[in-house]
Amino acid sequence: MIKINENYLKLQASYLFSDIAKRVAAFQKANPGKDVIKLGIGDVTRPLPAACIKAFHKAVDEMAETATFRGYGPEQGYDFLREKIARHDFQERGADIAADEIFVSDGAKCDNGNIQEVFATDITVAIPDPVYPVYLDTNVMAGRTGSFADGRYAGVVYMDCTRETGFIPSLPGQHVDLIYLCFPNNPTGGTITKLQLKQWVDYARENKAIILFDAAYEVFIRDASLPHSIFEIEGAREVAIEFRSFSKMAGFTGTRCAYTVVPKSCRAYTTAGEPRPVHALWHRRHATKFNGVSYPVQRAAEAVYSTEGLAQCRELSDYYLRNAALIRAELSALGYECIGGENSPYVWVNGRMDSWKFFDRLLEKANVVCTPGEGFGRCGAGYIRISAFNHYEKVQAAMARIRKTLKG
Repeated sequence: MIKINENYLKLQASYLFSDIAKRVAAFQKANPGKDVIKLGIGDVTRPLPAACIKAFHKAVDEMAETATFRGYGPEQGYDFLREKIARHDFQERGADIAADEIFVSDGAKCDNGNIQEVFATDITVAIPDPVYPVYLDTNVMAGRTGSFADGRYAGVVYMDCTRETGFIPSLPGQHVDLIYLCFPNNPTGGTITKLQLKQWVDYARENKAIILFDAAYEVFIRDASLPHSIFEIEGAREVAIEFRSFSKMAGFTGTRCAYTVVPKSCRAYTTAGEPRPVHALWHRRHATKFNGVSYPVQRAAEAVYSTEGLAQCRELSDYYLRNAALIRAELSALGYECIGGENSPYVWVNGRMDSWKFFDRLLEKANVVCTPGEGFGRCGAGYIRISAFNHYEKVQAAMARIRKTLKG
């Protein structure tokens, strides 16, 4: 008989954002006249930059002509895009990353979920709490964990990120092999300094571990002292893989384009202790299971790095940071402790009550959707995440409703 992968049975009943969507849909069905403002998921609301649209249209027109038509492209991405990524996002910041160390994909979420396939199933994984659910769930699916109990999976090293730690994970007190880090952080909006990040790189080098560094929100960093990439840290090429996305940089959530950086000097080991380049493993996995991002989308992504594109993308991120600043200011004025909202589009709020109850209160009384912190892990209990991804006028209206609700 055909058998299932029983690791899937360890997963919790539903994915966090699916659960939220069901609750919101049920509320709207029961209250059809209510105008619900969504500040939950990190989906953008502004149009693509004009430079990207222009390039997109031009590339589509090329597909209509025999002389310029493109069929299958390189699975790793076209050189015209990879070269611009390497130069602008890394080399100009002093990070030694070459174009052929960049793999273009259809999303950072996909790459974060897929990268673990190249590593053994009996490794020890360290994951922050609270955390973006994909990091944890994909390792559960792969069989790296035990059963779920008391809000956590057996076999995972959880790194608590709390008010006391400044929402930065502490170095593990035991040996681990694979480490997930995300900065600016989703969900807390916290940031990490170069000195703090260097401690992680040093730990990984000493323990022959690898850091999976999710930098999907680096475009929102405004503090010049903060690192945009882990490869700004000496020695990171040997022990780190980085994930980036055009979703937040240029509003590509519906267009789908991202990339992963796997340096050729990054090594993992066989059972016998022999080093192997992870770049070659990921290259093989990528070429075998992925057929590339479409040519028009990659041309649109390339336009991000034009003079006009960079200015327009900066305007986009400034717009969402303006929303975040408003959210943080309003909630702080109401006496709620917040982090994020600076160098990040997320505001992490100490709700001083059960996070799902706070979610329901805002939905039912203010008709505003947030994300309950408990859905990101046990350390998220009592917190909510509010996203700045909406129109400024909608954010203003939402905060007026929240102010009225919480004062009441």
